[in-house]
Amino acid sequence: MSILSLSFSLPLSVITAAVMSAVGVLGAPDRAGQNEMPSVRTEGSVSSQLPEVSARGCVLIDALSGDIIFGQNERERLPMASTTKIMSAYLALMQDGLDEPFTVDSDAIRVEGSSMGLTENDTVTLRTLVYGMLLPSGNDAAGAAAVRISGTVQNFVQLMNDCADELALEDTHFVTPSGLDDDTDEHYSTALDMARLTRQAMRLDAFREICSSKTAQVEFGAPPYKRWLTNTNRLLGMCEGCIGVKTGFTDKAGRCLVSACKRGGAELICVTLNDKDDWADHAKLYDYGFSQLTRTPLTPELSGYKIPCAEEGRSVTAVGGEDELLLPESARKRIERVTLIKPFLYSAEKNEKVGETRFYLDGEEVGRLDIVVQG
Repeated sequence: MSILSLSFSLPLSVITAAVMSAVGVLGAPDRAGQNEMPSVRTEGSVSSQLPEVSARGCVLIDALSGDIIFGQNERERLPMASTTKIMSAYLALMQDGLDEPFTVDSDAIRVEGSSMGLTENDTVTLRTLVYGMLLPSGNDAAGAAAVRISGTVQNFVQLMNDCADELALEDTHFVTPSGLDDDTDEHYSTALDMARLTRQAMRLDAFREICSSKTAQVEFGAPPYKRWLTNTNRLLGMCEGCIGVKTGFTDKAGRCLVSACKRGGAELICVTLNDKDDWADHAKLYDYGFSQLTRTPLTPELSGYKIPCAEEGRSVTAVGGEDELLLPESARKRIERVTLIKPFLYSAEKNEKVGETRFYLDGEEVGRLDIVVQG
């Protein structure tokens, strides 16, 4: 049976008008506020006042839309220490053979600073190295992964910079896979670029699972044996809803922290660079950020639509469900709606699915509602 399909490339108001015209809904819409998605503010909070943070660079974004909720020098180029490993871990997880054992390169693991405990001739997997990068912040893990993927650390750094270009991280440049200070001042990013990188990395289920782990049991060695790794991210146990992501510190960069937090179905990402009070700042920024979101109901806008039913010799009424998203006000206005519905039925049963409405934000689907025969 054919399906009536309406393109989502039109603005929301045009889409809704097209749906109403195509399916013959009775009654013209009110032109004064035509087809705007209705919104309801979230409950007020003592955190609704603009927060003060001690970070040199800081940003808080909505993970779904990418919109900035709070920023402070968010486009200033700064060293980002071990939060660099977000890119290294992301690239590692994009490789084939994540669980294929191999022997680490002896030179690659001879690095200073934090370590996951790799030694010469250890057998390990890329997946285990990602745990080593994201939990204990192993510089040895980043070096070993770099050589495994690209043959040399230098080639891997080029891969990191190529990926930054592809993700339009225009104010980011990598010199090492670990984030250790270099003498050139060419290893830098911005709070905003790091938030955007994290938003991309969190699309990977494996990345999300690993960075949210307080501890993890992994296996490596010569021969491999099981051992536990502990996450350096104290925010996982301090902040309600925290689900990651990565800590960092060097003398040049100061304390750096990238985190993500999920509450009430919404998810925010926070980045602070050179922040002496990062744990507290992230907690207060999340309290503020979630108070700024708007409840945005998702509705099919097909009230009273009738579908001809050949077998019954009559029409049946199609109805849709309801859902909602929590979004910044700026993102709410960019939601587009697509309705697909059967133009006729041979027979119809109560609650039979006859179509669906899909909701898009900047071209990506963010919700879907079934349209059914009214009971």
